[in-house]
Amino acid sequence: MSAPLVSILDDEPEIRAILTEALEEAGFRTQSFSRAREFEAALQRVTPDVCLVDLSLPDTDGLALVHRLALERGAKVIIISGRAQVQDRVTGLELGADDYITKPFDPAEVVARIRARLRAGRAAPQSGQTARFNGWTAHFDRYVLEDDSGAETPFSHAEGEVLRLFLDSPKRLISRAQMQDALGGAAGESFDRAMDVRISRLRTKLREDPKNPRLIKTIYGAGYIFLGDVGWG
Repeated sequence: MSAPLVSILDDEPEIRAILTEALEEAGFRTQSFSRAREFEAALQRVTPDVCLVDLSLPDTDGLALVHRLALERGAKVIIISGRAQVQDRVTGLELGADDYITKPFDPAEVVARIRARLRAGRAAPQSGQTARFNGWTAHFDRYVLEDDSGAETPFSHAEGEVLRLFLDSPKRLISRAQMQDALGGAAGESFDRAMDVRISRLRTKLREDPKNPRLIKTIYGAGYIFLGDVGWG
């Protein structure tokens, strides 16, 4: 099997060089771009395993690009940005990023985060590409939720990882530690916030009552439980 391919999008040549060297020494293949249009053109030819995307780009809005990558392509996206404010992190995660790393960074940490994302993808149970539950159908091959009327709502790769984890373990408590083990990422407040954001967005897309959700229940101090009846097909 060929080494995983990581696409780097950053307009700073020093950052691209540092990331390229660290990743290639770790056994990854890389391709790097300084402009979003070059990056998106390359996506038409080959799909990378992970995309590293800076938010401060000269030719496009980085957050809008992350949103397109996550929703339209189902790509694994890690933001690397000098924007260290909590709201920037939250917005990036809400728009579908799998992780958020702030500059300046330790190249070894970036390598570790990428490996965690890839391990999480390989470890995901292979139940199938379509799950039906409580009037909904989740199409993991197209990253959309379909209601019983046929209306479709897209979800990101990151949201899909969480949804699949719930659908593979219905009516069983899933602790934060189990989620971190299954999905990868650095443990701590950042991971907890990322999970809160993704679960909140899934509840919204499933039209849950925020005060009394019927499918994804929070068990305070313990974790979450998915109460739907799930069938894979």
